[in-house]
Amino acid sequence: MSDEGAGILVDSGIRNLIASGAIRAESGVDPSQVQPASLDLRLGSRCHRVRTGFLPERCTVAERLEELTLFTFDLKNGAILERGHCYIIPLLESLKLPEGIHAASNPKSSTGRLDVFTRLLADCTDRFETVPEGYEGPLYLEVVPRSFTIRVRTGLCLNQCRFLRGDPSLDEGALRAYRTETPLLYDDRGTPLRPPPTPDGSALTMGIALAPDSEIGEIIGWRARRYTEVLDMTKEGAHDPADFFEPIPAPRGGRLIVEPEEFYIFASKERVRIPRDLAAVMAPYDTGIGELRTNYAGFFDNGFGEPEGTRAVLEVRPHDVPFLVEDGQPFFQLRFYRSLGIPENPYGTSGKGSHYQGQALKLSKHFRDP
Repeated sequence: MSDEGAGILVDSGIRNLIASGAIRAESGVDPSQVQPASLDLRLGSRCHRVRTGFLPERCTVAERLEELTLFTFDLKNGAILERGHCYIIPLLESLKLPEGIHAASNPKSSTGRLDVFTRLLADCTDRFETVPEGYEGPLYLEVVPRSFTIRVRTGLCLNQCRFLRGDPSLDEGALRAYRTETPLLYDDRGTPLRPPPTPDGSALTMGIALAPDSEIGEIIGWRARRYTEVLDMTKEGAHDPADFFEPIPAPRGGRLIVEPEEFYIFASKERVRIPRDLAAVMAPYDTGIGELRTNYAGFFDNGFGEPEGTRAVLEVRPHDVPFLVEDGQPFFQLRFYRSLGIPENPYGTSGKGSHYQGQALKLSKHFRDP
């Protein structure tokens, strides 16, 4: 049940937090960091290679880093983060959150599509990716490249943060009302769909696309190559997809076996539209369907997919055993959240930062179109 007056702050509210000093950085916060309902966070100048990840429940992150850091290096001119290693990077931004406002984080879409695992850390907190109301202090990012060795530098944005008042999630009644007034899901031809919600009524279920259609074509996915050159995350449109991914042709009968600890990119069966007064988050459909991760990023800003829906991209990593998936199989839930107003620049309207509006099966912005 959502709280009365609860919601996610949109761009104007985020700018107010910056102006009041609730969000701060020594060099200032760049206006380009402000998205419709989130703020891009930037890597700082130093990086700690640590021997293990951790939660700083009873200490500051800096105190734990004194114990776990193997070595430290500079990011100002760019540096290499090796595949399979764990790094902690202080962010340029810090927070002094006012009463009633808490924060949540997730990887940016481009980060998830490269299989770069990230989690936000704050001092003396017992959960990743969350910052409690009233928090005052620095922010850190845990970074683990899973498929590729990457190059990063100071100022690069790997994650984004949203600022919330109360619990803004739509309950069953509110979601039903939205679905009655306006479609939220569409098929590949732009025809509105009205599938049943999840059993508790608070989310919509979406499936995986493994069969060709008018939008995807014959290539229904990508699988990461195991041994590649360094992927430079500081450059957009600079890499050949074939150097890092192999295409997956549509399988016979719309059924595909995904292999343990391989990384895949797929598209959702449905197209999603996020109204301008809502944001949305992808969540696992059901942990009982199998040992696999279906997404890393999954935050949708207000206006994503307007006017007739855009595919969601699935970042899939199976665990333990091979797993058979079928075209249209339910794969994740989409949960909707109220916003505290309508953004001045909804997703897709300003051009900058809206790389994935209208996407079908799209790799990250670092690749040239195949």
